[in-house]
Amino acid sequence: MKKVITRNLLAVFLSARRSFKGVVSTLVILSTFPLGASALSPGDLVSFKRDVLTLEEMLDEVSSQLKCDVFYSEDELDGDCEVRLPRRRLSLDELLCVALPPKYSYTIKDGAIVISPIPGGTSRKVSGIVRDENGEALPGVTVLLKGTTTGVTTDPDGRYTLLIPGSHPGARLIFSFVGMETREVVVDREVIDVVMKLDVTEMEEVVVTGYQVIDKKKLTSAVSTVKMKDVMIPGTMSVDQMLQGRIPDMLMTLNSGEVGVTPKIRIRGTSTLVGNREPLWVVDGIIVQDPVPINPEELNDPDYINRIGNAIAGLNPRDIDRIDVLKDASATALYGVKAANGVIVISTKKGQVGCPTVNYDFSTTYKRRPRYTDRDINLMNSKQRVEFSKDLVERHHVYSSNVNLIGYEGLVCNLYNGSINYDEFVLGISELEGMNTDWFNLICEDVFSHQHTISLSGGSEEIRYYSSIGYAIDNDVIKGNNYERYTAALNVDANVSQKIVASLNLNASIGKREYSEESVNPIDYVYNTSRAIPALDEQGRYVYYNRLYGYQQTFKYNILNELNNSYSRQDNSSVMLTTSLRYKIANWLSMQAVFSYSTSSTEGENYLGEETWYAACLRKSDHGELSQRGDEVENTLPYGGELRKDYTRNNSYTGRLQVDISKYFGKDDQHNISANLGYEVNSSKYVGFNRTDRGYYADRGKQFSSINLDDFPYYKSWVQNNVPKLSDNLTNMISGYVSVSYSYKNYFTLNANTRVDGSNQFGSRSNEKLLPVWSVSGAYNISEHFDIDNKWVNNLALRLSYGYQGNMLNGQSPEMIISKEPFDTHYNELTSSVSVYPNPDLRWERTGSFNVGLDFALFKNIVQMNTSYFYKHTEDAFLTKRISSVNGRKEYVVNSGTVDNQGFSVDVTVSPIVNDNFRWTLSTSYSKVFNKMNTEPEDERYELEDFLSGNALTKGHAVGTFWSYKFIGLHPRNGGPVFDDMQDRKQELVGLSKYDTYTMVLTPSGQRDPKAQGSVTSSLRYKSFRLNVILNYSFGSKIRLFGLYDDGLNFDPEKNVNYEMVNRWRKPGDENHTDIPNIINGSDPESQAYALHWSRGLTGIQMIAENAWSMYDNSDHRVVSGDYLKCSNLSFSYDVPIEKLEKYGISMLTVTLSTTNLFDISSKKLKGQTPIQSGFSSTQLSERPTWSLSLGVSFSKMLIYEKIYYRPALVVSRFLFRLSGGVFAGSGLRAKLQGFRRTTRWGNLHGNSFRE
Repeated sequence: MKKVITRNLLAVFLSARRSFKGVVSTLVILSTFPLGASALSPGDLVSFKRDVLTLEEMLDEVSSQLKCDVFYSEDELDGDCEVRLPRRRLSLDELLCVALPPKYSYTIKDGAIVISPIPGGTSRKVSGIVRDENGEALPGVTVLLKGTTTGVTTDPDGRYTLLIPGSHPGARLIFSFVGMETREVVVDREVIDVVMKLDVTEMEEVVVTGYQVIDKKKLTSAVSTVKMKDVMIPGTMSVDQMLQGRIPDMLMTLNSGEVGVTPKIRIRGTSTLVGNREPLWVVDGIIVQDPVPINPEELNDPDYINRIGNAIAGLNPRDIDRIDVLKDASATALYGVKAANGVIVISTKKGQVGCPTVNYDFSTTYKRRPRYTDRDINLMNSKQRVEFSKDLVERHHVYSSNVNLIGYEGLVCNLYNGSINYDEFVLGISELEGMNTDWFNLICEDVFSHQHTISLSGGSEEIRYYSSIGYAIDNDVIKGNNYERYTAALNVDANVSQKIVASLNLNASIGKREYSEESVNPIDYVYNTSRAIPALDEQGRYVYYNRLYGYQQTFKYNILNELNNSYSRQDNSSVMLTTSLRYKIANWLSMQAVFSYSTSSTEGENYLGEETWYAACLRKSDHGELSQRGDEVENTLPYGGELRKDYTRNNSYTGRLQVDISKYFGKDDQHNISANLGYEVNSSKYVGFNRTDRGYYADRGKQFSSINLDDFPYYKSWVQNNVPKLSDNLTNMISGYVSVSYSYKNYFTLNANTRVDGSNQFGSRSNEKLLPVWSVSGAYNISEHFDIDNKWVNNLALRLSYGYQGNMLNGQSPEMIISKEPFDTHYNELTSSVSVYPNPDLRWERTGSFNVGLDFALFKNIVQMNTSYFYKHTEDAFLTKRISSVNGRKEYVVNSGTVDNQGFSVDVTVSPIVNDNFRWTLSTSYSKVFNKMNTEPEDERYELEDFLSGNALTKGHAVGTFWSYKFIGLHPRNGGPVFDDMQDRKQELVGLSKYDTYTMVLTPSGQRDPKAQGSVTSSLRYKSFRLNVILNYSFGSKIRLFGLYDDGLNFDPEKNVNYEMVNRWRKPGDENHTDIPNIINGSDPESQAYALHWSRGLTGIQMIAENAWSMYDNSDHRVVSGDYLKCSNLSFSYDVPIEKLEKYGISMLTVTLSTTNLFDISSKKLKGQTPIQSGFSSTQLSERPTWSLSLGVSFSKMLIYEKIYYRPALVVSRFLFRLSGGVFAGSGLRAKLQGFRRTTRWGNLHGNSFRE
């Protein structure tokens, strides 16, 4: 202390006089003391530029402004502790009273300030680090000595130091932080590290809508929020697949288990009939566009597989902070007409105040391929397939003339024509029965995938940053298929001044996808190909068999050769840059300007080489044979293969000006008016190009062959008609929006939103160019109003909303659009054609939406529940109407549909056990949607296949309802299938339209989309261990079983047969224990009644079916429940204790083992297929089980600095001290100077500290 030093200066000098080094050291010390006293007084004023600074920074300012020295003991007083000033200009006495901890005082002596403990008590120092559950340092945590006002806040690295007076023997520290559970710790050691846990009651205190950040207590809309870390599934590359079952009112279906496939998402049902039904994606407040504009008819097709990706396919889930799903009209109104299907708002990670932190996330995933032994595969092996063929031959089954005679049938044919003798025939049968070609092993493989993300975040109060780069490759179990992605992100927020805040967000990605060529479809081949067909010979060479093409034309085929000589590739790249500037005019008023620009390009390449079966079919000769010339051969691919290129580029921008108002008034500021007013313009332009070329050699320098067109007239004709296609689609929109809310305390809130959109795609009349979207809503916080907060009820709130939404359909125009065509050699002049026919009467599709929600918490927040009910009524829905072709087109879009959606959702979270060491949380969500179409479509709009597949829209039923034949049973005499097809009442069908006929003869079997989905989640945490289980369930969907008679009774020997056929009807009486029909051969006199349906060829009656066998496959008997319960994710994590990591400069290390799709529970009738394999189209890959190892590690710059720089520097400084003056430690110099810090107006000596 200064007192001690001044009293002993002479003693110090005398004890060091014998040494020159000692004299030098003493003179250095003496020179640092003031030469004379200055007129320093407690009333001197000190000014500051900041409200918050460290004690050391504050004392530096005091020394600089008052021209004085300040002395204090560093060992007792922490100069890094944070000081919060009540104002920026204070007197010296007032300042030190605020800044100094209790038990400390100051004196002014000889023009210097000396800070020392108040005599009469001893104190002890407690220090430590405060982190969150992920090991991240928490700055700004309040550390308070219980029962006193003594406390500090943690620094940017989460560190704190606090002196405990000796008068507090049983002291306790209280740690508190916004959004965290308050911790109380007994002071029983000098170093106390604390882990703060999220407070589930405060975790989601705000809702982000993209235009607003709303206090959740004042939320009047239906919004569900999840933190990304709570839904993260290792090994999954896309965030949309992680949301299955986790968001109430959001239903999700997946048609394939291949990598990179985009799921279908429906929020609160289906509100449009022919328009896009997918929700709107928003990233950091900006609407993002799909990379390729897919036709809504394709997207709405329940069998469509989207391998292109959606708007957020290039976004790294590790860069996402939170997801808010906007569901009702009140929540989506500010997004206008594009938001009729709901909005999913993604907020990416931002930088936080603190020292730079490097995070590295790694995961490696093992994915298991399908096997014939799997429970969900029910196919015959070789022996069973040969036995089936034997039975057909023995019963004199009549094969089609186009059948491919291979396998057992091929042996029989060769025996009959004398190509082989009987012994060879028997030997061939033995080889076939034991062949068991493992197609799954040949075409699929077990694979490993991996993901890497490195991020850097940190910042100060002036500027904060987050940046990351990521790499991921997701290998598919189908050989050669994969999805590779590179990502980069940068978010910077800067306080330019006290009134101006600027931000910059950058997201970029490069994606590469490779799939099997669509026409090859290896998974469908595996499921449908006999295992009695060889793929390779003993030398590993391809074994070919003749595959039918057209009428009695066969060419050599081997699936491995097809895969090796074909591919489908897709390259994606995208960049999105968003800048914003917010100007704070007053505490209650601010303005914001936002501009965003994005560009993306997608290039697809499909190739079928000259060695493929496809090329042989076009060439009319097998590979290796000379390509035939002349008019008599329809040769459209003389040489090489076929290459198809597709290119799409999207450029879009959004500009927005917004004024934000939040004004409190009243005696106690109990009234609040909030408003948002904005104007927005956006434009999106898609440019596309696609062409197909033949004669391409991918393996010979990627070149095309030069072909004499006169030698191949059919190829010449193809070339003349094969012209590239270009597309150019521009969509402009201007919008104005207003949102106004009034709140009284936290009791209730009233809100009104409106937005007006103007588009270049609608009506020629002015009142149809603009559509106002509006909503009114309110929230009533009952528990706050009546001050309910007891051990039974902790929260009770009610929400109501009603609004009007609109929707538009792309590709429509109020005016005729003429396309200029190139020169036409037939007319010898330039031509034009009608590209878009005018539709001036087309109006907006309008939806009225009502929502009511009730939120409550019980038993001290142990039980929390959110419930909601909604009703949506859509009118003027778009429908396609057929018209006479004399008008120049065959169909027209009109406003004539009406659709209703209603449903409810329940979201429950229970925390039965919560303490410092153990926490168990159970949560479940359940959502159910009822959809109904109330308009009868056009009579002749849909064909029979549309009804059987669920593409037909029918009055009184849900969108996606499919119809089936009414199966009665098996005929007791011959085992043939019997149906109620109105054959005995056929006169009732005379003159009926297709719609009336099919709805009368067929029966609705259910809808393909689920009616209800949800999840059950269990999260257990014990100290550093975590166990999470996620079970997803889906109810209400129906699926059709795989067909048994896809080609009628034409059982191609190439094809495999479902194992169910083993249990088919064989003799009278079997109908009592089987429902699989008998195979009634063509030689049987009764076969004709089953081979040709009675309705074929009848005048005045629509054709109802082709034959009884297709009727059986599409009967209600072959419809089963698509309900399932599956273990979506099971994970076990371990957080390595912090004290074991600090010496390595690591602030967090988490190791996780997880698995996905571990098991599922579904209908026992689903023999040989999973719920996502619908049986309506070609067979797709099922969801595959995966096992992942994940590692998350964080490196703190402070820890790295301390290990690399500070500790070695301390050793060096100690050595230098001993070399210069440490020999006089006995004189007391070292004892007096160690630990003292001196602040002067010229700067700090020896790095701000007199240390050894």
